[in-house]
Amino acid sequence: MPERRVDELRTPRLRMHRWGPRERDALAALNADPEVMRFFPGTQDRARTDALVDRVEACFEERGWGLWAVTPDAIGEPVGFVGLLPLPPGVPGAETGGVEVGWRLARHAWGHGYATEAATAAVTVAFDTFGLPDVWSMTAELNTPSQAVMRRLGLTLHSRFEHPAVPEGSPVRAHVMYRTTAERWSQRRDEADEAAVGSR
Repeated sequence: MPERRVDELRTPRLRMHRWGPRERDALAALNADPEVMRFFPGTQDRARTDALVDRVEACFEERGWGLWAVTPDAIGEPVGFVGLLPLPPGVPGAETGGVEVGWRLARHAWGHGYATEAATAAVTVAFDTFGLPDVWSMTAELNTPSQAVMRRLGLTLHSRFEHPAVPEGSPVRAHVMYRTTAERWSQRRDEADEAAVGSR
């Protein structure tokens, strides 16, 4: 059992929480959507979805954080996940135990800023609650929408690499890795606070 565990987070428009049957069903549906999964090697069946959620739940129990299911207040139903997971082997940052912030949302939840809002909360918890030194985020080089979210979070491009878990020849094997540090995150927050005070 970790010293602290964050089972739920609230943002102005979202509830981020642990996983139940309804959340698993929602994730299975979006994992089966080719449009949602277009920057992955393929869609994922229910067995792979359940395996992912089982891994996420184990991460909460072991580390106190994980991928939170996301339920927008305006919708009242889970629409995917946003949160934290250890980087997989063979990618930049994994050798030092790096942690990534990631997201996957259903199509009807796109375009509302939910990923940025929830990821901001996740990164804040990573630094303020758990004292992580840095946070990483990766995606296929073709996935420009997710890269835009990374930049809005204040992450900067760290490296380009071939993802070892993606088959050779796949158009989504080429990946980019973004990163920020606790120091940069704090500085960026201070600058935002100063700007807000100055605009009053």
